[in-house]
Amino acid sequence: MSDTTSINPNGILAGKRILVAGVTMDSSIGFATAKVAQEQGAEVLISNFGRALGITRRIAKRLPVTPPVIELDVTDADHLAALPDAVREHVDGLDGVVHSIAYGNPATLLGGKFMGGPWEDVAQAVQVSAYSLMSLAQAARPLMSPGGSVVGLTFDATVAWPAYDWMGVAKAGLESCSRYLARDLGPEGIRVNLVSAGPLRTLAAKAIPGFSDLEDMWATRAPLGWDNADYAPTAKAVCALLSDFFPATSGEIIHVDGGFHAMGA
Repeated sequence: MSDTTSINPNGILAGKRILVAGVTMDSSIGFATAKVAQEQGAEVLISNFGRALGITRRIAKRLPVTPPVIELDVTDADHLAALPDAVREHVDGLDGVVHSIAYGNPATLLGGKFMGGPWEDVAQAVQVSAYSLMSLAQAARPLMSPGGSVVGLTFDATVAWPAYDWMGVAKAGLESCSRYLARDLGPEGIRVNLVSAGPLRTLAAKAIPGFSDLEDMWATRAPLGWDNADYAPTAKAVCALLSDFFPATSGEIIHVDGGFHAMGA
C-alpha cells in the first residue's frame, strides 16, 4: 500500500514532475531515486519496456506513492515519439528526467572480453547506454519548458577498470554526450549532469563477471567507506541535481563514491 505520510510537501522537489526512465527492480538506483524524489515532494513517473514492464508495475507499488508506469524503449523511435503524449496522460509537463539506463552483453563485452568484442554487441551497448541520453532528452524536450534538469548515471570512465571493458567505453560516450547536451540544451534552460557512483550491487552489476574485483578496491581505498548495498547516497545526489539547488550547474559529473576518485593509492 502507498503511504502518503512520508511525502514532504516542503521538500526540495515539491511541485516537480519527474520521469525516472529505466526502473526494473527495487534494488536499483532508479528505484531509489524515485523513492527519494517522492519523499522530497515530487510527482514521479517511471518507465520500462518489454518483458520487464510487468516487473516494474509490480515493484512500483513498493514506492511511497504508486506512480504511473510508462512503456518506453529508448531504442524504439515510435516509443520516443509517443513519449510526450504518454506523459501528458498523467502530468502536463516535466521538470526533470533521470536516465537510469545501460546495457552491455556480459557474455561478449564484459569480464575481460574487451579484445574481440563483436561490433554488433558494442553498437547495442553504445546505443542503449550513451546515445539514448540524447534520444531521451530530445523526446522529453517538448515537455520541459521553461527548462528543467536531465540527470544520468555513470561509472567513472576516465580510467580502464577490471572487468568493465566495453561498458567503460559506452560510459565514456555517455559522459561526452552529457557535455554536448549541456551545450545544446542550455539556451533552453535545460541542465544536463551525471552522477558517477561507486560500485553498487544492482542487477546489472551482478551480471558482470569479475565485478567483485571492483568492489574490493572500494573496501580499502574509499576514505568515507562504501556500502555497495546502499543506493540512497546516489539517489540523493540525483535528486539534488533535479532540484533548484544547482541552478547554474550543467555538463558536470558529481562523484558519489566515498571519495575513491580523489585517492591516488
